[in-house]
Amino acid sequence: MDVIELLPRLRLLRFPVGQACLWRDGDELTLIDAGAGGCGAVLAEVTVALGRAPRDVRRIVLTHFHEDHVGGAGEFAALSGAEVYAHRLDAPFVRGELPGPPPVYEDWEPPVHAAALRLLPPDGFPRPARLTEVSDGDVLGFGGGARVVHAPGHTDGSIALHLPEHGVLFTGDAVAASPVDGSVMMGALNLDRARTLASFRRLAALDTDVACFGHGDPVLGGAGEALRKAAAAYA
Repeated sequence: MDVIELLPRLRLLRFPVGQACLWRDGDELTLIDAGAGGCGAVLAEVTVALGRAPRDVRRIVLTHFHEDHVGGAGEFAALSGAEVYAHRLDAPFVRGELPGPPPVYEDWEPPVHAAALRLLPPDGFPRPARLTEVSDGDVLGFGGGARVVHAPGHTDGSIALHLPEHGVLFTGDAVAASPVDGSVMMGALNLDRARTLASFRRLAALDTDVACFGHGDPVLGGAGEALRKAAAAYA
């Protein structure tokens, strides 16, 4: 896993499939997404390498239920004691109470998805022992007040997190950066493309300087304008 400093308070954690972010407020840390199954121990190692302890991670906020985002959450929560958050509509899938619905593929997506699945562990992952459900507009206790923005379409319970005080946006998989040229694009493998596009446009309207995605390189300046320009290109 690669650990990349984006801002003094912010690290990007890049896994073989997808990525997570680690935000710092003083001695307190917040993890946005948690990688695939088996990543819990790796996340603990990262916090120690950064001069912190796993217990300093007070919360894990999951942007949606897909395995490459939630697989490490249960393991790392057990190691750290962190509280795990997810939107109420995705919570049953995060808990493992129900199987999550599969994406509705665009023509080009099946081989991309198959390639990603080959990089994920085949045997499932431990679920969080406790889960706190969130909804649109909730404000979480990090980053000067992180606002939950419901961004459905990729999944019904997909969320973004907006830190207005810092101009930072975590989009989950509603938005991505192209692996080809780094351009901002709508996320792939969606449950409902039209709703994902509507969520993309809602996120693009926010006052944002830095945007971090579930997949692809972040935008480290003028992110709001970059998102608006990209969203406008879709019919």
